[in-house]
Amino acid sequence: MPVPTASTGWFETARFGLFVHFGLYSLAARHEWVRSREAMSQEAYDRYLERFDPDLFDARELARAAKAAGMRYAVLTAKHHDGFCLYDSALTSYTSQRAVGRDLVREFMEAMRAEGLRVGLYYSLLDWHHPDFTVDAHHPLRDTPAAREPRDMARYRAYLHGQVRELLTGYGPLDLLFFDFTYPGKGPREWGAAELLAMVRALQPDILVNDRLGVPGDYVTPEQYQPDRPVERDGAPVTWEACHTLNGSWGYDRDNHEYKDPALLVRMLVESVACGGNLLLNVGPTGRGALDPRARQTLRAVGEWMSLHERSVRGAGPSGLVAPANTLCTRVGRRLYVHLLAWPLHHLHLPGLAGRVRYAQLLHDGSEIRYHELDGAEHEHVNMAPPGQPAGTLTLTLPITRPDVLLPVIELELTDDE
Repeated sequence: MPVPTASTGWFETARFGLFVHFGLYSLAARHEWVRSREAMSQEAYDRYLERFDPDLFDARELARAAKAAGMRYAVLTAKHHDGFCLYDSALTSYTSQRAVGRDLVREFMEAMRAEGLRVGLYYSLLDWHHPDFTVDAHHPLRDTPAAREPRDMARYRAYLHGQVRELLTGYGPLDLLFFDFTYPGKGPREWGAAELLAMVRALQPDILVNDRLGVPGDYVTPEQYQPDRPVERDGAPVTWEACHTLNGSWGYDRDNHEYKDPALLVRMLVESVACGGNLLLNVGPTGRGALDPRARQTLRAVGEWMSLHERSVRGAGPSGLVAPANTLCTRVGRRLYVHLLAWPLHHLHLPGLAGRVRYAQLLHDGSEIRYHELDGAEHEHVNMAPPGQPAGTLTLTLPITRPDVLLPVIELELTDDE
């Protein structure tokens, strides 16, 4: 069975990436699964193909927005479940190149590289447009006579492999390939997963491949839930990336207003890093290809926080310490970062750090934080004297007023690397 072979060093340093879901479903504005959810025929779905005009899709603007948000890599849907390709494929006419004369994959990759970002592509293993993709419970034609017509998955498998080869040979080096997805009835055998992954490794040995082919990949992809501890498989830690939407839909969903607050997104990012993982945050451009105002505002807000606190995330990882209540801790070498989920009154007690700190400051403005070490003597509350703390505790003295940032961070310079 294939095993991970590529180095994940850049990936674990970057920590934060942009996911972009765009396609014909963006015109429907009712979720990227709209064709399946509404059991649309191909003819009904083709009304979006006839009107597809991404005149506001500006890959350069997307790249600048991602970089300003503190993201260091980006992933675009080259093909989603509906089978529509955002690139010039020789294997099908169902493409943006044929529809509007634009290879959006090429535009995206060139723009991201110009901004110094790593770039990846998403490729759906499903294809509701291909005549040989067998009809299953997810297929829009599941309750029609077409469900009983013979189809040949071997022909579809050859098409799938051929399209992946196109992406890996036509656009220069790719940093990441995000396959989606394996499910009951469609798995490694149907995809030819072992052979497909071997081809990927042969064509681009340094590319990172996710875990959704049904065989081991280079990293795992928790979706729409946030791990609260390091991710393991069979008892061993693995490289991982949590992928999340802004509002519950991957594609543009005009009437879904359940947006995550920027403060929550920053907390999710830090929680990922504190547990040894990444965050891939999705945007779904509108039917014309632009980011909607809420998405732009959210990316700007996260970017403002990242501009002041990036070093608590970039290249950081688990602290190796037990985080005090209401905190998340990350670490880079001798720098320990304490992210305050709740602002304490006056004091923050850090067990086990007495004698191990050279300097303490609030990260957003570089203002010094004074600290002291208690003697560990046990005594009760006496009027204005707080109780003692266990020996080895370092106590920080904080200002009364919480800093006006989404998530305050304390940077501690340690005396050791342990």
